[in-house]
Amino acid sequence: MPSDRPRFCVMGAGRGDTAMAAHLALMGFDVALWNRSPERLEPTRERGGIELTAPGIDWLPTGEGQLQTVTTDAGEALGDAEIVMVVVPATGHRFVAEQCAPHLREGQVVVLHPGRTGGALEFCRVLHECGCTAHILLAETQTFIYASRAVGPAEARIHGVKNRVPVAALPGYRTREVVEALRVAYPQFVPGDTVLKTGLDNVAVMFHPTVMLFNAARIEDTHGDFAYYLSGITPSVARALEDIDHERVQIGEALGLRATPVRDWLYVSYDVTGRSLHEAIHANYGYKGIMAPTTLNHRYLREDIPCSLIPIISIAEQYGVETPTMRSVVHLGSLLLGQDFWAEGRTVERIGIKGLTVRQVRRLVTDGDTEDE
Repeated sequence: MPSDRPRFCVMGAGRGDTAMAAHLALMGFDVALWNRSPERLEPTRERGGIELTAPGIDWLPTGEGQLQTVTTDAGEALGDAEIVMVVVPATGHRFVAEQCAPHLREGQVVVLHPGRTGGALEFCRVLHECGCTAHILLAETQTFIYASRAVGPAEARIHGVKNRVPVAALPGYRTREVVEALRVAYPQFVPGDTVLKTGLDNVAVMFHPTVMLFNAARIEDTHGDFAYYLSGITPSVARALEDIDHERVQIGEALGLRATPVRDWLYVSYDVTGRSLHEAIHANYGYKGIMAPTTLNHRYLREDIPCSLIPIISIAEQYGVETPTMRSVVHLGSLLLGQDFWAEGRTVERIGIKGLTVRQVRRLVTDGDTEDE
């Protein structure tokens, strides 16, 4: 298991990856940063680190976080790492698994941050397909710990940090080991149930595709010149989100799980309450200053439709739960982007649970097998 001061590898160099790498470095950890494209890494390589700002968060260390390694070589990045934080969009999980497979070592902790829905199941399946034999500790978080943005080359800004982020291992009986490994840097991580629960509680389902689609004309007309959460989620948009939340909770019931209602999630994550979802969202300090995407060609659609909505819909279909509102969002997203997300999304086939009973799926994510003793 990792030492008291584990070495981290952060995989990816986008808005979340850079914030995490800088924050870890400023906390005094050795950090390697990996990305597949050298162009994205070049400003950080030249500078030797990433400048982190956190307006309004006095307790967060800020300044320039110096990195030990900045590389496109997965073997170099993973070589000395004890904890690997995969922070790429979920559409890149398969590629990252393929890159990691030849280089992973016994005992390394690999965390998809976050897994979206079905992330750890897909990642594990790809490692197996690639012939990886290292016994790693694989896990996924339910959401990303920061509300953050990349604000320039080698610069990141954190707008908020969640109070509590569930994390679950695959198999689930090893979750406690993952939490203990991570808490040396992140006391916010708490034991989740299983990756089935973290995937079902994926709040990107709630706040990304639907809000984007209801604001599509505005995004294209203003290039995102409005506050995404605080202006983009009006009372009527919030009602649509509540309907999706209801469908999600019903799927949880079919699986024998209690999906966390989104208003409960806002309270746990940000200490905010409200008489309605709209009111709770507008009370959240962590959403202030976060502007809308400048284009519809954005991960909120290209990642969260195939890797959040579609796996949840596919699971629902397998266990007899209807999801008309979620399906409408996928249909409209496919139409607006001219892309068949149904053909490329994570389905029960792609995450390896097609045809399994609820009992078998629960055994798989808890114990690592589907057979009764």
